[in-house]
Amino acid sequence: MSSSLASPTEPPVLAGDAAAGEVTVLVCSSCRRAGDGPETPRPGSRLADALADALGAAAGSGVAVRRVACLGNCSRGLSVAVYRPGCWTYVFGGLDETSGADLLEAARLFAGAADGFMPYRGRPEALKRGLIARVPPLDLLKDLP
Repeated sequence: MSSSLASPTEPPVLAGDAAAGEVTVLVCSSCRRAGDGPETPRPGSRLADALADALGAAAGSGVAVRRVACLGNCSRGLSVAVYRPGCWTYVFGGLDETSGADLLEAARLFAGAADGFMPYRGRPEALKRGLIARVPPLDLLKDLP
């Protein structure tokens, strides 16, 4: 896997097998740490690569990983959105390259949630502290006046 930003020649889906109704982890691949040069691999790219490797070893998990450009949460460090069609989307910040195991645990927890909410109780600590936003599903917005 490349550690650079996603490009037109690099597939945005890195790994996984999320089908309709399953979970996709969207990893910001554009943030860089203070002091990192332009050639330094970005933390989000390294996190996405680590997640893709872990998912490759865990076929059938119902989780996929995609790189995305800026999630607009630069002041809170490396950010990730955890998406499931028809459910609330969760945005987490303050993560690092070693957050992969926590993200996979949370994604699996979310995939198994019958009510479409990621249970707070079962989330890893880093994701309890790092919640930035919970975004409603678009279908919910159709019912607003």
